[in-house]
Amino acid sequence: MKEFNKYQLQEELKKALHSRNQENSKYFFYQDFVTIEYNDQCEWLYADWKGYQTEYSVKEGCEKMLEASKLFNCSKILNDNTNTVGIWTPAFKWMGTNWLPSMAEAGVKFFALVYSSSDMSRLSAGGVVGATGSSNIVQTFENLESAETWLNEQK
Repeated sequence: MKEFNKYQLQEELKKALHSRNQENSKYFFYQDFVTIEYNDQCEWLYADWKGYQTEYSVKEGCEKMLEASKLFNCSKILNDNTNTVGIWTPAFKWMGTNWLPSMAEAGVKFFALVYSSSDMSRLSAGGVVGATGSSNIVQTFENLESAETWLNEQK
C-alpha cells in the first residue's frame, strides 16, 4: 500500500471529491474542517463539520452553505456537528443574528442541527440556537438518524 503524509492524503481526497463533483454535481465545498454537498434524492444540503473549529472556519463554512443553498434553491439543511470538538463560541452570535436570518431570506425553512458528543462543541451549538431569536428555523438532534427523519418529514 502506498504511504501518504497528511498533506498528500488531503490532496488525494480533494482530487477524489472533485472527480465525484464532475460525475454527479453533488459536492459543493471541501476543506479539512467541513464538507458541503447537495443530496439530490433528499433535496437537502448536508454539511459535515470536522475537528476543532475557529471563528474563521465557522464563518467560511457558513458562507459556503449560504452560497450552496442559493445555488441549489434548497429549503432544507442537515448540519452535522457529530465530528466536531472544542468550543467555537466567538462565531455563534454572528451565526444566530446574521447568518441564520440570511439563510431564511435565501429560502431555508428547515435547519437540522446534530449535536456533537463534545460538551464544549454542544455549548457552542446551543449558543447558536439561543441567539436565533424569533426567526428560529433550527431544530436540534442528538443523532444523525433523527435529524434525517425529521427533514424527510418536512414539506
